[in-house]
Amino acid sequence: MTAFRLGLTGSIGMGKSTTAAMFADEGLPVWDADAAVHRLYGPDGAAVPAIAALCPQAETASGIDRALLKDWITTNPRALQALEFIVHPLVAAARDTFIAATQADIVVLDIPLLFEKGTEAQMDATLLCTAPPALQKARVMARGTMTEAQFQTILARQMPDAEKRARATHIVETLSLDSTRAYVHALIAHIRESRCHA
Repeated sequence: MTAFRLGLTGSIGMGKSTTAAMFADEGLPVWDADAAVHRLYGPDGAAVPAIAALCPQAETASGIDRALLKDWITTNPRALQALEFIVHPLVAAARDTFIAATQADIVVLDIPLLFEKGTEAQMDATLLCTAPPALQKARVMARGTMTEAQFQTILARQMPDAEKRARATHIVETLSLDSTRAYVHALIAHIRESRCHA
């Protein structure tokens, strides 16, 4: 039986990374889309030659300089589309390789833009991590890594939480670590029971 593909997503500050770690703690393999992109951009990364051909100034001895790449994207209207044309197939291939290599009955695929890019169609089910807006903002601001203006810019680029809720198979309110961990445990049991009776 092939592994059940659970797509995990959630906007910034919604507790997605923490929830992903809880699935890993339960012994499930977790694939991280952001980490896959970092590998593609890193030293000897598969995306480096093609990106360097598009934007030579972004190539460094340690791979692609993401800050320089971001500057290039902001000044070139077609840059993002060209970049996605290179990166998205490589990310999808990395994901497929990860799934094929797993012996587990359930694999968790942590994909921030799951709904934005239509990747949910390739999942058996989706889990949305969510929280009230005030808690979301407090979490992000507590990191001390961005201004409120930067936070609002990121929010504006992401699909509204209400729309994600309407599209998700499962939803977890990440209000506390204990309640989230209990939900993760129960969802794994639910998926396994459903598969036994399928």
